[in-house]
Amino acid sequence: MTSTSVKENVQFHEELRQSVRNVCSQFPDSYWRELDAKLAYPEEFVNEITRNGFLAALIPEEYGGSGLGITEASIILEEINRSGGNAGACHAQMYTMGTLLRHGSAEQKAKYLPKIADGSLRLQAFGVTEPNTGTDTTKLKTFAERKGDKYIVNGQKVFISRAEHSDLMILLVRTTPIEQVKKKTEGLSVLLVDLKEAVGNGLTIRPLRTMMNHATTELFIEDLEVPVENLIGEEGKGFKYILDGMNAERILIAAECIGDGRWFIERATNYANERIVFSRQIGQNQGVQFPIARAHVNIEAADLMRFKAAELFDSGEKCAAEANMSKLLAADASWEAANVALQTHGGFGFAEEYDVERKFKETRLYQVAPISTNLILSYVAEHVLGLPRSY
Repeated sequence: MTSTSVKENVQFHEELRQSVRNVCSQFPDSYWRELDAKLAYPEEFVNEITRNGFLAALIPEEYGGSGLGITEASIILEEINRSGGNAGACHAQMYTMGTLLRHGSAEQKAKYLPKIADGSLRLQAFGVTEPNTGTDTTKLKTFAERKGDKYIVNGQKVFISRAEHSDLMILLVRTTPIEQVKKKTEGLSVLLVDLKEAVGNGLTIRPLRTMMNHATTELFIEDLEVPVENLIGEEGKGFKYILDGMNAERILIAAECIGDGRWFIERATNYANERIVFSRQIGQNQGVQFPIARAHVNIEAADLMRFKAAELFDSGEKCAAEANMSKLLAADASWEAANVALQTHGGFGFAEEYDVERKFKETRLYQVAPISTNLILSYVAEHVLGLPRSY
């Protein structure tokens, strides 16, 4: 890349950031605070983000999207969180869509991607996790039996976000019993489920109240009929398709954490400059300064790994290690920044009007989801360092 193209790229990214900020400015802290109090979904925000084309960033131009890379997509999600919002309300559409884009048939892509791009269809639900298997995905119990031109699906899913606010769901099922496959990763398939048709016809969605992200559900599936034409890719190859999108997910979540971290550091810095105790700014005390400064340093370091992973992804190179490490570093850095912001604010950090407690809850999620930081360490130990498998 020439110096001119680098400058143009930097300028474009800054313009993109400003565009996202302009939209987010319409949704101040009070908007998110009121939603949190009502345990409500940010419908207006998601509509506006969609209308401005941000959720279609990764969809190719031929299908009505922007045709941008994971780098640009990550910048969009970072700025949403940095503004004080929560991209978790809509982020899944970016990486879930990739399963359809990379492995769907030409007919499926032509049918669905333009409508996802213009917002007339939402693909924000990702049905993988089950109550008794957790992250041991190959052991999932939801089974789809083919009968003629339909699959009959039975099973249960849990911690499925946005199912009540989506039109479509990517659903991972087993189509061959695990005892009949040579490798446990075989025999899993991906189905595209029309939620509007499915609810009440074999699919029951039950809200699951959680500490944050008030759109989490349990799914109960009983004799749900899904047309065979809604199978994405080949039957039995679904585990590979799902894994293919995990690197994008890790990078995008890392970006959200970085956005959170910068929000926390900005709020902590501003408060430390303004708050007077014992006739002096509390930010004058090194005991207050140093934790904020260290949190800033760690966010900046995580940001570098995010961009490294994104660059590799956009170049079509292997990036699993970098994607996982970027998520780990960013999640840890944002959680550190959250604790620093809360400590800096003292008692006011627990008051809703300062918004720290709301963002504190939101960023804590990323120590657990979409993958536990401990599982990332296991991945690095085994696949990067060559240590024996630990699970």
